[in-house]
Amino acid sequence: MAEEVCVTVWNEFRHERYEPEVRAHYPHGIHVVVAEFLQALPGIETQTATLDEREHGLTQEVLDATDVLIWWGHLAHNEVEDSTVDQVQQRVLDGMGLICLHSAHLSKIFTRLMGTGCNLRWREADERERVWVMDPGHPIANGLDEFFEVPESEMYGERFDIPVPDDLVFLSWFQGGEVFRSGCCYRRGKGKIFYFSPGHETYGIYHQREIQVVIGNAVRWAAPAGSARPTFGNRGPLERLAGN
Repeated sequence: MAEEVCVTVWNEFRHERYEPEVRAHYPHGIHVVVAEFLQALPGIETQTATLDEREHGLTQEVLDATDVLIWWGHLAHNEVEDSTVDQVQQRVLDGMGLICLHSAHLSKIFTRLMGTGCNLRWREADERERVWVMDPGHPIANGLDEFFEVPESEMYGERFDIPVPDDLVFLSWFQGGEVFRSGCCYRRGKGKIFYFSPGHETYGIYHQREIQVVIGNAVRWAAPAGSARPTFGNRGPLERLAGN
């Protein structure tokens, strides 16, 4: 039997505490909703962490025990300590998976790993989002039709200032006419990274079945594969060299 995937769901947990419109959808926080639907899936164990905990809830001990880290942030990107970003980055390079949701495109950890500004166009107009599956053979698209719709969403539009994705799994269209690369995969070091844009805090999007399917699939895709750890620096030859 395969080992369980240990997932830490991180959320800055600000909107839900101060904004009634958000609290109506996520009374205990976005992180709790995401952790609960993942916990219900076979082979996944979850825990949560939030910004205002000691070391933002991401101590080295927590990170070392985490196979996949899910990140949701919006209001307080700059409050995340650089020392925590350093630790998360190193864990990703060592093989931990990272899933960045919605406005985490401007989080310190995502912009650092991308090496670009990661900015975009946006609009809040309660418009329909149609999410097209661009790579139906990709594991993150398992169980989905050729597209699904989010009835009310925040528009994110191109240009999205990111590197060219290793895999483009989803492309979104919005009623206002814009399109957006809404599901992007990357590899950094030994770690896998997935950015997924649907998830504006005032719409309750994380309760939608298709969104939960995507995140569950992404967790399994991003989990460490257990390959050999690479070594670096000067080393002797594996075979006898001519003349020696």
